[in-house]
Amino acid sequence: MNIHELIRDLREPAKTKIVLLVADGLGGLSRQPGGLTELETAKTPNLDACAKDGVTGLSIPVLPGITPGSGPGHLGLFGYDPLEYRIGRGILEALGINFAVGARDVAIRGNFCTLGADGKITDRRAGRPTNEKNKAAVEKLRTIKIPGVELFVEPVKEHRFVLVIRGDGLGDRVNDTDPQAVGVPPLKAEGADAASQRTADVVNAFIAEATKVLASEGAINGATLRGFATYPKIATFADVYGLKAAAIAVYPMYKGLARLVGMDILDPGQTLQGQVETLTKVWNDYDFFFLHYKYTDSTGEDGNFPAKVDMIEKLDEIVPDILKLKPDVFIVTGDHSTPSKMKSHSWHPVPTLLLADMCRADEVTEFSERACLRGGLGQFQAMHLMLLAMAHAGRLGKYGA
Repeated sequence: MNIHELIRDLREPAKTKIVLLVADGLGGLSRQPGGLTELETAKTPNLDACAKDGVTGLSIPVLPGITPGSGPGHLGLFGYDPLEYRIGRGILEALGINFAVGARDVAIRGNFCTLGADGKITDRRAGRPTNEKNKAAVEKLRTIKIPGVELFVEPVKEHRFVLVIRGDGLGDRVNDTDPQAVGVPPLKAEGADAASQRTADVVNAFIAEATKVLASEGAINGATLRGFATYPKIATFADVYGLKAAAIAVYPMYKGLARLVGMDILDPGQTLQGQVETLTKVWNDYDFFFLHYKYTDSTGEDGNFPAKVDMIEKLDEIVPDILKLKPDVFIVTGDHSTPSKMKSHSWHPVPTLLLADMCRADEVTEFSERACLRGGLGQFQAMHLMLLAMAHAGRLGKYGA
């Protein structure tokens, strides 16, 4: 019996409500030995109060020492084993913009980048262009034609776009062309099998043409591709947990993750306050609410320690508005750590707090990496968090006689 079969056997109906607030890339590192992390530096009186009244710990997104992408990180939080469900980022980006991915499609997440005269990457995100510049560059990419396949190029946000290749006999076992570094050229796509090599050949031709059509776009003069994926088979959130779930997210990829597991996707606009207002409006319509906050991650990736501190403090400010709704279970965590010191995702466990009437309080009185290390939840795999949420919400019965 796997974990989802166990949940289906034990789940019980209830009128309780669960809020999962995910601060993307929440965990951090100190800038010098013995110093404070971004979370420890931030003034977070509301999260500290939740930690004092609730129970805390550190979640491990995949396995100790494994650095997760956002896809595995969130699937773990939703209670899906990220080692069993390996979902390519391209599918998530496509679903996030509500692109109908079919059985003959390979979806790929694209990044606009800046290339120097020598063909080497000088900026992996092309200066984070405006959405308007993104759309203009996508229009250029839409002029590219490759014999034997259909190409669909869609704008996402800032430097991100989606490429969907539609055709027969395509595989998704293709390496990323993004080298995740500057000062080096984009990588050549290569397939791990015959079907995937067919995809790789299309990709290499597409990238070559992209460099030509983007030549006059200034900083947006190149593109890299990552997260090649066909549509996976995955059980829905309602099927596993018996919960009616809503996703309240701003960035398309996280909408895609939620849509993948069958959550309803709500449109909160572009602000954190809009997300909370949306939560309030639909409070009586759902059992489970996934709120996603991106900016703790993007500031970490930019290596901007003070900005990440500021984003954490802004998140703390809206906590009382959520608590006014009286959720039966309120969870705050991240999908992974993004220390500004590293300018990237990392393997470090993520601070987690759970507040509920039935929780066993620990001695932690603040929400931080050091404090959560002493918390009553200990260090646990993120995919077990939904078990704790369901139990504290009175939605799991007894196992065995």
